[in-house]
Amino acid sequence: MTFAKKTYLITGASEGIGRTIAIKLAEKGANLVLAARNQEALNETANACINSGGKAIAIPTDVTKPEACQNLIEKSMKTFGAIDGLVNNAGISMFAKVEEVTDISIFDRLMQVNYLGAVYCTYYALPYLKQSKGLLVAISSLTGKYGIPTRSGYAASKHAMQGFFDSLRIELRGTGVDVLVVSPGFVATEIRHKLLGTDGKIIKATLSNEQKNMMPVSECVEQIVKAMEKRQRELIMTTRGRFGLWLKLIAPDLLDRIAKTAIRSQKQS
Repeated sequence: MTFAKKTYLITGASEGIGRTIAIKLAEKGANLVLAARNQEALNETANACINSGGKAIAIPTDVTKPEACQNLIEKSMKTFGAIDGLVNNAGISMFAKVEEVTDISIFDRLMQVNYLGAVYCTYYALPYLKQSKGLLVAISSLTGKYGIPTRSGYAASKHAMQGFFDSLRIELRGTGVDVLVVSPGFVATEIRHKLLGTDGKIIKATLSNEQKNMMPVSECVEQIVKAMEKRQRELIMTTRGRFGLWLKLIAPDLLDRIAKTAIRSQKQS
């Protein structure tokens, strides 16, 4: 799969993984449609893409609103005439035990952004992706494979994303559209400085024990772009992540105990 003169739409493109994917594809000559809520940051990403050799437009979008997602797809088609790939990357996270949550709407917000936002964008882009025999990318997480304490709502949204795109992949067999689900572990992105806390408000902090194990964004994106080039069906990052999946099959209680122990050492900083 080549990227030159192909059009890729990326949600959550104002920072982190989304921004870095956009710039990487721009370096390969792609046309980029960039979506996020932060207009200023989105414009900065668009300028970085243009300076890197690609074409780019910024479309401020709240992916929790179906009409906004439809507008995003329509403007993409009007500008570039095709959609060759959709990278569903917009996401938010949390740090709270279920019993300590005081604002239960936190679970709604996580599902709306992480799961339904991807569903809405995919739904409206699908007819055009079938025309181009394009690629759907879902940026999920290892928490979409197994449970993580204090991340219950986030894990649920990523499990939902995994199930949706696994099912859609089967529906699309024979159409020429491929589906790639990406499952990173801890990546050094801005999302870790904007976790939703027990009251549903943002905790502007990161977690000390996670910092030691974080993968650089550049390394994460390098793996994602290679998987896109090969049109893989799945990308599970890190040896530890792959080992965890085997452990879930053969010794699930041990995996639970490891996760429980790890969460006890987490401290905000």
